[in-house]
Parts: sequence; structure tokens; C-alpha cells
Amino acid sequence: MTDDRPPAADEGYPPLTGASLVLAAIALSLGNFMVVLDTTIANVAMPTISGDVGVSTTEGTWIITAYAVAEAITVPLTGWLARRFGQVQVFIACTIAFVIFSVACGLSGSLGFLVLFRILQGFAGGPLIPLSSTLLISVFPKAKANVALSIWGLMTVVAPIFGPIIGGYISDNSHWGWIFYINIFFSAFVGATVWILLRNRETPIQRSRIDIVGLGLLVVFVTAFQVMIDKGRELDWFSSGFIVGAAITAAIALGLLIIWELTDELPVLDLTLFRSRNWLVSTITLALMFGLFFGNIVLTPLWLQQMMGYTATWAGFATAPMGILAVLSAPIVGRLLAKVDPRLIVTFGMGVLAISFFMRAHLTAQADYLHVAMAMFVLGAGVPACLVTLTSLGVADLPPERVAGGSGLQNFIRIMAMAVGASLTSTYWDHMIKANRANLVSVIDPMVGSTPPPGLPPEAGLPAFSRLVDAQAVMLATNDFYAMATILILVFAGVIWLAKRPTGPLKQVSH
Repeated sequence: MTDDRPPAADEGYPPLTGASLVLAAIALSLGNFMVVLDTTIANVAMPTISGDVGVSTTEGTWIITAYAVAEAITVPLTGWLARRFGQVQVFIACTIAFVIFSVACGLSGSLGFLVLFRILQGFAGGPLIPLSSTLLISVFPKAKANVALSIWGLMTVVAPIFGPIIGGYISDNSHWGWIFYINIFFSAFVGATVWILLRNRETPIQRSRIDIVGLGLLVVFVTAFQVMIDKGRELDWFSSGFIVGAAITAAIALGLLIIWELTDELPVLDLTLFRSRNWLVSTITLALMFGLFFGNIVLTPLWLQQMMGYTATWAGFATAPMGILAVLSAPIVGRLLAKVDPRLIVTFGMGVLAISFFMRAHLTAQADYLHVAMAMFVLGAGVPACLVTLTSLGVADLPPERVAGGSGLQNFIRIMAMAVGASLTSTYWDHMIKANRANLVSVIDPMVGSTPPPGLPPEAGLPAFSRLVDAQAVMLATNDFYAMATILILVFAGVIWLAKRPTGPLKQVSH
């Protein structure tokens, strides 16, 4: 049953024009930007925060895990929330809650309170990701819907880049609380602008019950799975009873969740979306691509800081050039969607990623900033071609009332893939560092290694040699990862060809 609200944008609202359209596009895209930004902004600041609240770095990782778990839980709930309360009301309420809990995070003086408020921050931020894309589409003219998706995709790409830069700069130059306080400025503009421009464009409200059982199973699955992924490397994976227990819990909860959601009349997750071939293929391709991409985002600052001697700030600057071509190519991709087979665009994007990874696979321990930045610069041209196209293709065959749910579930899977990609990348990198070090030590003459560098006492020979071997082991492990990533991304490019070519241009995704 619905109330007497006016129809949604796709049912009669005219698109915005002029300054109103520009402001709405900026506000909605910034809403997505600030939520994705907070996924990575705390990563480089985590050692500083841990020391300030008096806990170990290991315990401090819960700051990151808590946000990721909470965000992953609420992203797929977006469809139900939008139907129950209206897209605009949910977006504004989540924006207000996000800034409140962000400030609370910055004011926290203990790990317990910080983790609690990070959970609440993640709950508030999750729905902003899919709703920002849905509302962007609704305010643009139908012929320009792909421009809206390009803007949204651009924010999703550049936010993880700016996270380490901003977080590193704040950690090096100010109190860590400002990594959360900066959300005040984002939220004030986003909330006020969306309220002024979109409050009279609310979507119809459907009075429906919430799927309590499904929600509970979703919470159990995501929490157990995220804990397993985040703590697996630290606890040596399945040699730990805790990790085995988390894996079993996640598997059981997922199985029960699927059974329940397929039989419930009003499920919290619309699993019938998997019947849409293009949604399924585009979602799988997006998950594979983004998992590998995010592994690269995680690995780059680790390598630069641990081996190359970069500060947190400069490690962020080394990744920043990716944003240049991302900004320039995103609108081009939006225009091409109406003219070119989307499968070709995705394949091109994957090819560009492969070139960037191949460049990284051949870097040496003497690589300067320019060589590192150039590989990241090239990477920027490939990500929008994949992200924007796959997002557009995923919702192209869905009816208007299922777009929010489809976008929410796709983003949920993408977020889970990010967690898996980051964890597997770190695990593989650590393993290869140890393996490469063992190989180097086994083939080098110990007498050569014991000879000290000129100007140092004899006893300094072995320590200096050990540091040199460590540096080369790290470099080789980094090369190994990017060589493997080059092959994998080319394999992933073939998955998109399982999708059907749309009968018309993808501009028909507008609703």
C-alpha cells in the first residue's frame, strides 16, 4: 500500500536543469565520495590512532573492520529502506547520521567507543552509496543518464585514492580526529543541497514489514566473513580455531540466508536479481575487477612505506596520478556507452589495467617517483571504463522499481570483493616476501654477505647484507603480485562476454 505522495522521477518528475542540475550532481556525487573515502582514510592513520588510544596496531585494525562490516550490512538493505521511507528521506537521514557519528569518532578517547561509532558510521553510510547513483539518474535527462553514472563512478574510483593522501597528511601534520571531522563540511553541503533541490521529488512509500530473520542472518554472515578475512592473515588462517569457527559460521549463515530469502514473501535481499543474466555477469565481472584493483590500492602504500622510504603523505601522492586520467576518461566512457558495445569498453578497460600492472611488474628497488606515478597514471584510464560500464549494464535490464535494490546488492558484492581482494593480496605478498628471502639467502655466498660496506666496521656486514636481502625480497614479491595480476585481469576480461549485448544503447538505463 502506498501513500498519496507524488510520483518518482521516473514516473513523471522532469529532470533538473541549469544550476540546479549541477548542484544536485555535485552534492549526490560528494555523498558517495565521502562514504567511500572513509573506507581508506583511516588505513594510514591507524598506527597513529592506535598509539593515541593506547592499544596495539593489531587491535587497532578493528577501526577499519568495524566500518567495513557495518557498511556491507546496510548497502543491500537500501532497496527496502527506499521503498519503506522514500529515497530522498533515507538519503538525508543517513547524511545527518553519518556526520554525527563521524564527529563522535573524532572525539572518542578509547578503542571501544571508537569502534562503536565506526560501526554506527558504517550503518549510516552504507545506503548513501547506491542511493547516490539512483538519485543521480533521476535528476538527469534520460539521454544523459550515463553522464550521471560516469560522475558516480568517478567518485567511487578517486575516493580510495584520496583516502590515503588525506589520511596521511592529517596523521603527519595534525590530530587524527580531523580524518573524521572533515565529513562535517561534506555532509553540510550534501544534506542541505539535496534537501533544497529534491525534497519535493520523493519516491512513493510502500508500507511493508521488515524481514527480521533475513536481516539477522545477513548480519551474522557479513560479520563472521569480514572477521575471517581481516584476521585470517594475522592468525595464520585455518590453523587457527577462531578463523575456522568464523568460516563455518559464515558458511552456515549464508546457506540459511539464501534459503530464507528465496522463500520469504518480502525478503530483505532480492535474490531474484540473479535471474537477470546481464546483472549477474556484470556483477561478477565488477567483483573480480574491483577486488584486484583494491588489492593494488592496499599494496602500493605498504610497498612504498616499507621499502621505498616514503612517508604516509608521499605514499598517497604516488597513487594520486591515477585520478587524472580517471577524471578525464569517465565522461568519455559515459558518451561511448550510447554508441559502442559495452563489452568492448570493459575489455578495453581491463586491457589498460593489464598494461599498468605489467609496468609495475618490472619496477626495481631503484625506481623513482616518476616511474611509480606513471604506472598509476595509466591505471586511471582503465578503471572508469570498467566501473561505469559494468554499473550501467547491471541495471539496464531491471524495471524502475528494482533499480535501487539491484544497485544495492551489486554494491554489497563489490564491497565484499574489496575486502577479499585486500586480504588475499596482503597474504600473497607476505608469503612471497618470505619465499623470496629464503631463495635469495640460499643462493648467495655467506662470505660475500659478511663483507661490510666501505666505511663501516666488520660487524656491520651481516646486518647491512640482511637489510639488502629484505629489500630485494619485498621488491620481488611486489613484482610477483603484479605479474600475476596482469594475467588475472586479462582472464577476467573474458567473463564480460558471457553477457548479452543490449538491444539498444545503454542510455536506456535511465529510469
